[in-house]
Amino acid sequence: MAFIPATRIKNVRKSAIRRLYDSAPPGSINLGLGEPDFQTPDVIRNRAVGAITEEFNGYTPNAGLADLRDAIAAYHQPDSIQSISRDSVCVTSGVQEAMFAVVMAFVEPGDEVLLPDPGFLAYPTVVEIAGGKVTRYEMPASRGFAFDPASFDRAVTERTKLVFVNSPSNPTGQSLTDDDFQFIAERLSGTGVWVVTDEIYRELHHGRRPPSLSSYYDKTIILSGLSKMMSMTGWRIGWVIGPEDVIASITVMHLYVTSCAATVSQKAASVAFTTEGRAATESMRRDLMDRHDVMSRAIERELKLPFVRGQGAFYIMLDVSKYGPSEEVAQALLNSRVITVPGSAFGAQGEGYLRLSYSIAPHLIEEGIGRIAEGLQKKR
Repeated sequence: MAFIPATRIKNVRKSAIRRLYDSAPPGSINLGLGEPDFQTPDVIRNRAVGAITEEFNGYTPNAGLADLRDAIAAYHQPDSIQSISRDSVCVTSGVQEAMFAVVMAFVEPGDEVLLPDPGFLAYPTVVEIAGGKVTRYEMPASRGFAFDPASFDRAVTERTKLVFVNSPSNPTGQSLTDDDFQFIAERLSGTGVWVVTDEIYRELHHGRRPPSLSSYYDKTIILSGLSKMMSMTGWRIGWVIGPEDVIASITVMHLYVTSCAATVSQKAASVAFTTEGRAATESMRRDLMDRHDVMSRAIERELKLPFVRGQGAFYIMLDVSKYGPSEEVAQALLNSRVITVPGSAFGAQGEGYLRLSYSIAPHLIEEGIGRIAEGLQKKR
């Protein structure tokens, strides 16, 4: 008898990013990369080696090692109007698992979950797996993907259970402002709606560190981790922060998904918050700003197309609307051996754009933009 998947996943398929990556020809330059190409800093790797060679590495408490949770709490406390302690923190196997645990702990079938458009492509999939109903507020392309208070106001309904914000944004790199967060807090005041603020890119900014919604709204759940700011994607260290009773429920969900995050990774992660660890993040941030400039100049020189620069993360949104639908353009560019991501993968407002990542070496950025120019010339 043929296998029939459960209803909750029967329409779930690989993301556009993975489909394009898997079908790319050998020798392709990956401008769709969602991770930094930096080596994980020595301070992290040295701590991991010590843990492996000198220490026992059995299970940790489900919520994570106490010293790591203490460090995470101290890192976030200055921004938050909530009191954050180690019991306000659950360490997870990356932010992806953190997001899944939060949605599964909060969302009942039929609950509305309000997401940004464009927004990270995993958000709607996880909501649908939980049985929730996806609704959207626009970050309009016509406004450079900035927050639109009127759209947000219209999108909140009596059935809204959970709202996601992502600043800096994946895919646009745009950051919400203090005024944006003040508006969100005032609009949701008295509603009982919880907000999940995804801050995984917050330390990768171009200038002023972006504010956090946790400074304005008490019903805030923070998602973050070390994948981006410490170039630790494969180490799988993320976390959830919120009121202790909320975190207790999220930790139960986490328990039955992974039991605990990897012990060696947790021990290594604890030094990310030291002076040496913070200096490593600052060094990566400076390099990414330089790469942002390399890509911007290459686009202006080789492509002469409009594009949107963000205030953080490592993405640029390139307007290719004159060449056709974004997925069609991204597929065609594979013939020129360059991987990009169609903006349509992130929502309707992303259509007509390609998300380009400048998280790779400058000479590869230059070569990749040259290949895009070659590929677009063939589509004329």
